[in-house]
Amino acid sequence: MTGVRQPHSISIRVFGFLRRYMDAQGLSYAFDKDIDPKGETAYDIAVELHIPPEEIEAIFLNGSVKNIYDYVSPGDRVAFLPYGTPGPYRVFLGMARENVERARREKTMANIEGQK
Repeated sequence: MTGVRQPHSISIRVFGFLRRYMDAQGLSYAFDKDIDPKGETAYDIAVELHIPPEEIEAIFLNGSVKNIYDYVSPGDRVAFLPYGTPGPYRVFLGMARENVERARREKTMANIEGQK
């Protein structure tokens, strides 16, 4: 989708080797996408786009590094970044911090699944 943004759309950018997943679908590296008016997690959006979440190190949400499990709301801008950003930049941008939070959330989810 391009042109005028719809009321429930987000702006998506895909970087680095993650672009191969867009190539495989004939999608651009920058496009708008409609989402649920209540929002969706960046994780769910990646899955919908057939980008393996385990290959995403971080997301930028409206210009700030956030966790892949954080919610994206209509009108937001989201960018998916692969692993491979040099060490000092990972710390400076907050990617290292978000990776710790992601590991904590994934451990919690695994524990919940294990209790079922």
